[in-house]
Amino acid sequence: MSRVIKIKQGLDINLKGKAERASVDLTSIKRYAVKPTDFRNITPKVLAKENSEVKAGTALFFDKYNPEVMFTSPVSGKIVAINRGEKRKILEFVIETDGSGKNAYENFTKGEAKELSREQIKENMLKSGCWTSIKQRPFGVIPKPEQTPRDIFITTFDSSPLAPEYDFMVRDEFETFQSGVDILRKLTDGKVYVGVQAAGMSNPFKNTANVEIYEFGGPHPAGNVGVQINKIKPINKGEVVWTLRVPDVLIIGRLFKKGVYDAAKLIALTGSGVKAPKYYKIFAGANIGELLKDKLEKSEQTLRIISGNVLTGEKTEETSGIGYYDCSVTVIPEGNNSEFLGWGTLGQGKFSVSRTFGHWLNPKKEINITTKLHGGHRPFIATGEMEKVFPFNIYPMQLIKAVIIRDIELMEELGIYEVIEEDFALCEVINSSKIEIQRELSEGFDYMMKELG
Repeated sequence: MSRVIKIKQGLDINLKGKAERASVDLTSIKRYAVKPTDFRNITPKVLAKENSEVKAGTALFFDKYNPEVMFTSPVSGKIVAINRGEKRKILEFVIETDGSGKNAYENFTKGEAKELSREQIKENMLKSGCWTSIKQRPFGVIPKPEQTPRDIFITTFDSSPLAPEYDFMVRDEFETFQSGVDILRKLTDGKVYVGVQAAGMSNPFKNTANVEIYEFGGPHPAGNVGVQINKIKPINKGEVVWTLRVPDVLIIGRLFKKGVYDAAKLIALTGSGVKAPKYYKIFAGANIGELLKDKLEKSEQTLRIISGNVLTGEKTEETSGIGYYDCSVTVIPEGNNSEFLGWGTLGQGKFSVSRTFGHWLNPKKEINITTKLHGGHRPFIATGEMEKVFPFNIYPMQLIKAVIIRDIELMEELGIYEVIEEDFALCEVINSSKIEIQRELSEGFDYMMKELG
């Protein structure tokens, strides 16, 4: 029987442009990008050359310091470009398909979890590229193949604004999801924990077998796997846990059911800048320009395209591909137009956590938010704001200050091993000092990994 945990600290931001529960097949998109920059702390070494033909599952590059970890093509086609940046840093592999939506696949091992050993499962996942679907805590990196996690945590819902609904994604593939869970169960000596949304009796994930199920209720970030880890079994120094989301588990399940790397997934196209928000079936890394063709609202304002959600996603261009771990593309106004009377208006329709504007009278009303900061950087002072939206048993402001001054010992004492950037997204939204908290954390993680090896 599952246990219920209620999150009190947090904040739901109700935006316009939620995706309708209807899907359209867009696997006919022709261009795809695999970006090494989507993966933290790796040094790519090229295997596939420009103008070479690849299949879905063909290795494109590997990590210099973990050569067993392969990064593979999500589709079959031709590598038309390997784009580089400063100091010849590899930015992306661009693959062009014939547009049919049908792939030629590399063949890998298939079988049920009970038939395969832990080493066989690891080898299959490493060769196929499925290993990269797993994120390790601390630091949110791809795990080293020789490590065995204390536990594995899977979150089956996303509580962020305009988030995709995973139960809709898995409606025809729950058996595949269960297969993926069974495979993951073989990779740990501990337990597999599944976090499900408390609301809704028809939630299919409550029927997941061979796991411990916890139900979570309350505002965002209840769906963040970091919150779920903190409430179920926090991470101590020296411990390693693995985390996944539903699309990641589906890809692993397909690998062992079909013996191929099938990177198809439903993504939610959302936001007030989209004509008819809905779900689209694509392959990982699909070109954003092809996805958005004829789907954007006409607007006097410049629109911002975000790969991911408005809290943690990355600003991107139509020429780029969808981020490897992203399950949504969000389009909202930049808000770079001037306002009549500016701050002198009543702020009707504007979002505010405090009671500055009238939004607090009807918090469930959908709002059309922009990317305006409404102010510049200010002194970083103690305000007590962050604790209202941060449900961890951690002091958020003190931890961020320790990160900024690069005090590793203090960071460890304050719980740095439990969090990644997404856990502080709401703190960044309400922070009156306008500090880029997620960027500071990312740089802090890079510093710690370099210093600690």
